[in-house]
Amino acid sequence: MDSDDVKQEDPVVLREEGNSLFKSGDLQGALCRYTQALKLSDSPSERGVLYRNRAACHLKLEDYTKAEADASKALDADPSDVKARFRRAQALQKLGKLDQAFLDTQRCAQLEPKNKAFQELLRQLGTQIQQKLSSTDARVQQMFTLLLDPSSQPSDRQKVTEAAQNLVVLSREEAGAEQIFCNDGVKLLHKLLESKQEEVMLSALRTLVGLCTGHQSRVRLFSMIHVYSRLACRACIGTALVVHCGSSLSLQTMDVRRTALLLTPSRELRAMLRHLLDMLPAPTVSGPGRDSAINLLVKQVPRKSLRDPDNSLTLWVIDQGLKKILEVAGTIPEISRGPPLTDNTHMSCSVLLSKLYDDLKGDGERENFNHLCEEYVKHQFDSSGMENKLRAIQTVSVLLQGPSDVGNRTLEMSGVMDTIISQCASKDLAHQQVAVEALIHAAGKAKRASFITANGVALLKDLYKKSENDGIRVRALVGLCKLGSAGGTDFSMKQFAEGSTLKLAKQCQKWLCNDSLPATSRRWAVEGLAYLTFDADVKEELVEDKQALQAMFQLAKAEDKTVLFAVGSTLVNCTNSYDVEKPEPQMVELAKYAKQHVPEEHPKDALPFVEKRLAKLLEAGVVSALVCMVKQESPALTEACREVFLALVERQEDRGTVVAQGGGKALIPLASEGTDVGKTKAAQALAKIAITSNPEIAFPGERVYEVVRPLVSLLRLECTLLQNFEALMALTNLAGISERLRQKIIKEKAVPKVEGYMFEEHELVRAAATECMCNLVLSTEVQKLFVAPGNDRLKLLVLYSGEDDERLRKAAAGTLAMLTSEQPELCARIPGTTRHWLEILQALLLSESVDLQLRGTVITLNLMQAERTLAQQLMESEALEILSVLAKGGAPEQASVARTAKQCLDVAVEYGLIKNNNSEGDKGLATGP
Repeated sequence: MDSDDVKQEDPVVLREEGNSLFKSGDLQGALCRYTQALKLSDSPSERGVLYRNRAACHLKLEDYTKAEADASKALDADPSDVKARFRRAQALQKLGKLDQAFLDTQRCAQLEPKNKAFQELLRQLGTQIQQKLSSTDARVQQMFTLLLDPSSQPSDRQKVTEAAQNLVVLSREEAGAEQIFCNDGVKLLHKLLESKQEEVMLSALRTLVGLCTGHQSRVRLFSMIHVYSRLACRACIGTALVVHCGSSLSLQTMDVRRTALLLTPSRELRAMLRHLLDMLPAPTVSGPGRDSAINLLVKQVPRKSLRDPDNSLTLWVIDQGLKKILEVAGTIPEISRGPPLTDNTHMSCSVLLSKLYDDLKGDGERENFNHLCEEYVKHQFDSSGMENKLRAIQTVSVLLQGPSDVGNRTLEMSGVMDTIISQCASKDLAHQQVAVEALIHAAGKAKRASFITANGVALLKDLYKKSENDGIRVRALVGLCKLGSAGGTDFSMKQFAEGSTLKLAKQCQKWLCNDSLPATSRRWAVEGLAYLTFDADVKEELVEDKQALQAMFQLAKAEDKTVLFAVGSTLVNCTNSYDVEKPEPQMVELAKYAKQHVPEEHPKDALPFVEKRLAKLLEAGVVSALVCMVKQESPALTEACREVFLALVERQEDRGTVVAQGGGKALIPLASEGTDVGKTKAAQALAKIAITSNPEIAFPGERVYEVVRPLVSLLRLECTLLQNFEALMALTNLAGISERLRQKIIKEKAVPKVEGYMFEEHELVRAAATECMCNLVLSTEVQKLFVAPGNDRLKLLVLYSGEDDERLRKAAAGTLAMLTSEQPELCARIPGTTRHWLEILQALLLSESVDLQLRGTVITLNLMQAERTLAQQLMESEALEILSVLAKGGAPEQASVARTAKQCLDVAVEYGLIKNNNSEGDKGLATGP
């Protein structure tokens, strides 16, 4: 290899060339040299310098975004690099991020107080920030003047709308929010909320949220309850606004929820919840507004974890608002007067009632809930007129979809079931529809299904065949589907004859693919498939019908959200991602002996069939549908999505497809909210993706930092060893990316947990924990834990380096190599960890694994460079002979080992412990004096 080739492979030479080019003004040439050097350099400190130099080039070239990025990477390598921090401050200034630039410059000035360049930039930034604040102040005054101008004409509407939107944007900036607050923003926002312009009211509410997000003190100072009481009183306008603004509904819901989270669960939160409960039956509140209120109650009232003993908020809502919820649940827009509803309202009520019931702790609390529901249904049913009876039936229908035990009790009340059966034959289409839907929901349990099979199957078949109304026909079809699937996944429990469920499924698929039918009818077809897919034959049939799958996914992306629950259930069934408790073989034998029924698994529910179904669903685009479902932030949906995502990422070869279709991004919120079990499943799915995919690609930008907390949550005794193992593997990958990510892991208090798993009996878990620690010790903060006196951390690594498990040895020896390099004072402690330390080190050097040899030679080099006495001990042992052999090299893959072994011998020569013997013309070694 000639000298020019050597130069091109030496990062130091390339850096020096880059420096010369930079000084001569050839910025592009310098940038090229630094980039080439980065590709060749393995040294973190060297890479930090190269990134810093490259940032200087970008600054000169006025590419400030890249300058900021490179300076940040330099700071990841060395947080104390004042030049890199100053260059980042300069880039941030040019990008208009004055607050961040000021903080960086302030830090530089603290490190070098006499540096005039730092002081000058601080002065510039202070002036610019003040100017921005003054400008912001004028903008705030101008916007409020325009918005509150009573003389504004209809032709000014565009200007008013723009001013309202600008106010929202301004409130999300710290400087802007502060100026709004300081310019009597509270009173002005009150006036905007009193206006009758829908866009202005919505903007005022969003501005209020922008001001309050992350500022609890502002929430209190703004007298939030007073504001929300005004909103509640003017709900007719506030919710009509939601109808007109369409997609803004979800944002409005999210914004109000964020604000609610800032309130403590005391008088203030209860006052807000009371307003929400009062909105439910109010006839002036729009359907979308009512759905928003219900969804807020679902998210804010039940306990986040059943380990929390305090469910007083749930009890309070039941006491104050259960009858109001039931009033909405019993409303039939086509028949009775009542608050306006959307297609989603009844399902939202079912979810809320279910969440409240599940949050109750004892039989007494549940009995009270049952009593209140029965009392309400009885009152409606005993009132005169068919309209009230139908309200009672509709309430029962909603309860059956939610807390089914409560629904079954109300269904068994005198006369209710008879009325349902009789109204199924009603001439009035609306009456008939309510009754048929109630009959469908009543067939949920095997016991109830058996009763209806005996009494209602003929009626449903008759309705399906003879009704001229498609809505009634499809509902009758769903009723038959539900009855046919009453045995669930139990292969031995079949309500209908062999092949009947497949015929029903084909009919549902036919309805689903018929674009000429209304979306409501197609939604009911999905509902039928949600029940029929308990049968593995139907699962196999459905996944082969790509047209039906894609039609179902398209419905999931549409505005009608009622279909999402059915889509979620269908996917859970097709992927077998439901929990199945398999009885122990001994218990099965006992049950057979006692002639008890034993559930049987369908042969097509075996793993090979499930894997093929997963592949078919991925091919049809299931992930895109799941992503849309996650965005709905519906608690009932998120559980299904978690289950399906976990099933989809089970196979390593499918994870890339999930990531490519946006699954990684969608999983992050699923791992942050919901039940403990649900969050754990979503976190495990994230871990599986982070193990086999590049985390920076799977979770781009800032999202990669959001993944850390869910992964750390899997490091609990309550989680399975598999979940522990996968979390450790994923954290290992993240810890190897950047110092910022390592700091995030440390901040989440993961280090003690990782250390705990280093003592785990299971070999794979123990090795994974040690690998994770190997990457974490790149952080100085973790290194200091090993340096601190009075602990056995170093001893554990030395002992693990001598274990039989090769994976564990590599991880432990790698950690030792890193520690002895970064913290030389640890070298002197190694002989005191165990009397076998020298044997362990020699075993690494003699290993057949090149990776272990390299780790062994690096540790040896670090020990020898740290202290002459250690070098002498090593040279007086068999290590000298081993290093001599390794230094001669061999296969190409051993080049690094040979080079490091030679460095060890060179150190020994420098110490005078050995000397070169070239008398025969060959390089040899002899012990020194």
